[in-house]
Amino acid sequence: MRRLSIACSNGGGGGGGGGKGLTYKDAGVDIDAGAELVKRIAKMAPGIGGFGGLYPWGDDYLVAGTDGVGTKLKLAFETGIHDTIGIDLVAMSVNDIVTSGARPLFFLDYFATSRLDVDLAEKVIKGIVDGCQQSDCVLLGGETAEMPDFYAEGEYDLSGFAVGAVKKDAVIDGKNIVAGDALIGLPSSGVHSNGFSLVRRVLAKSGLSLHDQLPGNNGKPLTVGEALMAPTVIYVKQVLDIISKGGVKGIAHITGGGFTDNIPRVFPSGLGAKIFTNSWEVPLVFKWIQEAGGIDDSEMRRTFNMGIGMVLVVSPEAATRILAEHQGSNSTYKIGEIIAGEGVVYA
Repeated sequence: MRRLSIACSNGGGGGGGGGKGLTYKDAGVDIDAGAELVKRIAKMAPGIGGFGGLYPWGDDYLVAGTDGVGTKLKLAFETGIHDTIGIDLVAMSVNDIVTSGARPLFFLDYFATSRLDVDLAEKVIKGIVDGCQQSDCVLLGGETAEMPDFYAEGEYDLSGFAVGAVKKDAVIDGKNIVAGDALIGLPSSGVHSNGFSLVRRVLAKSGLSLHDQLPGNNGKPLTVGEALMAPTVIYVKQVLDIISKGGVKGIAHITGGGFTDNIPRVFPSGLGAKIFTNSWEVPLVFKWIQEAGGIDDSEMRRTFNMGIGMVLVVSPEAATRILAEHQGSNSTYKIGEIIAGEGVVYA
């Protein structure tokens, strides 16, 4: 077992390799192609493209979302860590629908495998139950599909579906965002559930094992596998509490596309974001990924959450209150501000 040392920079994501290192596209994931497909689907089904889909229901909107955990499943198979992947599954959907201000109501799962291993499936479903408890929603049902010869022996696939509700007059839609509003970041637990195709390519390039050690953020060493399998943070309770006190205008869940693609999704036309790259400490796992893969700063910021899993756009007054309420807890950071323009710039 090897222990890794990391000499990397601050909140910006490090001194990237000038665009010559690995990219997400090299690993088989084309973010631009995904965005193009969304545009084409939107022509057939207008109204899609947000983090959650809104359906009018009396005085409320029902807000629905669906997702999986991507190739993080491959690491679950390799590490044998199956008891937290269900938390990831719930998190990916409930974190999306809470961006509209919706309180999750219920969740359904889809578990598919070639041959049903009851003990393994129980571990996965236990994680789903844990995730539902963390987000105060009900595991209402699901589907277990046994499909011989379709998946590799010992492997499985997961999907999840969440539905929540928000009053029509309380929906968070970004329409009132203006230049000068603040960006409040909520810290992640690590890579969460996006970017693992690139992570796995970095592992292959570096020759590292999932059993090699990384230095822990608090001096406690972790294996590479443990660091990468840390479950996605479920932000529901924290975000709903912040919303209840007022001043929240928009919310972005930082998933595939990282900061660069996700934050502008909540802005009105003509507005962009300036990110203060030294305003939080990037977790060591991202510094290791960047160093081991020789990945450019811009690629890191468009692939990973870089230590911030949720971004709230709030009024300056709300930002002052939120930071004061959480002072010293490292649970909120002012990571930037809204500016005139388009896209995201880093300072």
